[in-house]
Amino acid sequence: MEFLLASGIGFVTACAVYLMLRGRTFTVVLGLSLLGYAVNVFIFSMGRLWSNAQPILQGQGPVADPLPQALVLTAIVIGFATTGFVIELALRSRHESGSDHVDGQEPGQAGGAARGGQA
Repeated sequence: MEFLLASGIGFVTACAVYLMLRGRTFTVVLGLSLLGYAVNVFIFSMGRLWSNAQPILQGQGPVADPLPQALVLTAIVIGFATTGFVIELALRSRHESGSDHVDGQEPGQAGGAARGGQA
């Protein structure tokens, strides 16, 4: 089961990196979201899944660790706010540059002349 979980996290991380390396802002936002999900699953798996374990120490027996769950819950809220902010930045960049490319220009255009440099 550990191999399956590690492989799944690795696959989602690889997809996230691939999407973040694309040239369009929408795929970069999707890649950042996927990377956040992969990190959340990784943090959650560090706490181990317990069955019939109490969250508070009462006598003997296994005790579930609530810290990874609290960290993941906080990370989900922060990730949602960050995604909203990045989408707003992407929309503003699209409005200012007229392109949804991450560097502000479409491939194949001579961008050096527009910025005052040589083409």
